[in-house]
Amino acid sequence: MTAATPTSVRELALASRAAGAQIAVLSTNTKRSILQAMADALTAQADAILAANARDIAAAQAKDIGAAMLDRLRLDQSRLAGIVQAVRDIAALPDPVGQVTRRETRPNGLVVERVRIPAALCFYAGNAILLRGGSEAIESNRAIAGALRCALGEHGMPEAAITLIEDLRRETVLELLQLSDLIDLAIPRGGVGLIRFVAEHARVPVIKHYQGVCHLYVDASADIVSALRLVLDGKTTRPAACNALETLLVHRDIAATFLPRAAVALREGGVELRGCERSRALVPDMAVANEDDYAAEYLDLILAVRVVDDLDAAIAHIRQYGSDHTEVIATRDEGAAQKFIGALRSAVVLVNASSRFSDGGELGLGAEIGISTTRLHAYGPMGAESLTIERYVVRGDGQTRHGACAI
Repeated sequence: MTAATPTSVRELALASRAAGAQIAVLSTNTKRSILQAMADALTAQADAILAANARDIAAAQAKDIGAAMLDRLRLDQSRLAGIVQAVRDIAALPDPVGQVTRRETRPNGLVVERVRIPAALCFYAGNAILLRGGSEAIESNRAIAGALRCALGEHGMPEAAITLIEDLRRETVLELLQLSDLIDLAIPRGGVGLIRFVAEHARVPVIKHYQGVCHLYVDASADIVSALRLVLDGKTTRPAACNALETLLVHRDIAATFLPRAAVALREGGVELRGCERSRALVPDMAVANEDDYAAEYLDLILAVRVVDDLDAAIAHIRQYGSDHTEVIATRDEGAAQKFIGALRSAVVLVNASSRFSDGGELGLGAEIGISTTRLHAYGPMGAESLTIERYVVRGDGQTRHGACAI
């Protein structure tokens, strides 16, 4: 007799929790085999996934959804191949579950270990996952989740380990966020409104992937050609990504040389520039920037520009307007680089490297579930290891805390 299909959010969460208990004890080789099967399933069902995505794109265009959202939504052969490769990359990583991160022997002979165990989401970290996407991607999400669940079923694993919640009502999210007895962690991915809603209503821990108001500061000592490459790559290659540059800060001593060249190159890439008065004095046809521009995550081909007096002024600007996501300095002065790194608390800080490297795959994580801007157990790009926690395992041979006990 076939079990009834869960319908309520709580039933789905209960099934997912039960599946997670089975996933948590899988061997490394079994998890790797299943991940490879997932990659194979995505490849085999590529046509169906892309067709589903095309339906989502058509529906979004009919609703006149902006270019940035369309870019985030769109899948093609290349992007799907990237997803497949990311799954294979994860399978090749060291298994974080069971890793002993610290071991010491206490004076009384107790051996104290800190051991990684599953904590939240993500299959390789030994967890089940509940997915609830937006209406814009419902067809794509169904197709992708279906392929992954097929791979689970082929290996005798409960398909509830990857559960897609297709009820798109806001009330469904609210109910999910109250299930503190079943859900270990919520990771909202989306706009500011969604993240605020989740943070305000959740009774479960939340790791926020907040705005990516990312800066490039071009120091007085910067190599101009290198800095030009950084700003072009950071702004024009995929402006809808959270690691795209939103503000360019330029030291006053290099501004007259750098900014006009940067403006020409950026405009050739279709970028609209909005700058301060000192910037506009060097590039007169630049639009006027206001305070909102410096706090904006455009996710579009728009870049705010400001000429600053020195490194301290650049740091002060980033502290005021930044979102603790990703910051870049272009400089040949190691002292300036070290001060920039030490003064900022952003999740990722890069020296003479593009902001587009602020990505789990690029930083060796295989893939990421998000870039945490919440200072909890994980900060920055979150891969499988970030989705585990450490617990204490203590081994003894009969030690008691209070001396001998009468028996």
